[in-house]
Amino acid sequence: MAGLAKVVAGSSVRWVDCHPDTCQRIYFANHTSHIDAVIIWASLPKHCRELTKPVAAKDYWDRGWFRRYLARSLNAMLIDRENIKVHRSPVESMLQEIGDKYSAIIFPEGSRNDGTTLRNFKSGLFYLAKKRPDLELVPVYVDNMTRILPKGEYLPVPLLSRVIFGPPIWLENGEPKTDFLVRAREAVSRLRDV
Repeated sequence: MAGLAKVVAGSSVRWVDCHPDTCQRIYFANHTSHIDAVIIWASLPKHCRELTKPVAAKDYWDRGWFRRYLARSLNAMLIDRENIKVHRSPVESMLQEIGDKYSAIIFPEGSRNDGTTLRNFKSGLFYLAKKRPDLELVPVYVDNMTRILPKGEYLPVPLLSRVIFGPPIWLENGEPKTDFLVRAREAVSRLRDV
């Protein structure tokens, strides 16, 4: 799966003030295409990939045999966005799935952007950081995926892409949710120009 993703997206991978590591992390990235998670996951070294679960929307990835096959192949966490319950929030589900072993790939914008401007981040990243302050929060910028698999298309067009991993951030003591989410969004946005 990782090899196929590299052929389709031809991604160059860069780590800026950060190195591949098997410590528990939340990789949070901009979201422009349905294959962003595949490309980020494939960009990790094998020993990190084995311990990393992309988080994906159950309502999309649980439809049709091919999507379900891809989700299983990536060991993805399918999060139910439609039937959210008090005792089973998406954040609680993610924390339960990663336990003390796995890292996760998330997209705090919630849905795909147009490839030019990042949307405001939703609060899930903040609550993950608040409940698990030991996790490294690693910003990731994925470039050119809107041309490889544009919205509404089903077959990717092989082109070059970039995946840039940035320096980890953490929730500061007492930092308000809004300030943290703005800082996290800027951490991803800054990587665009690297």
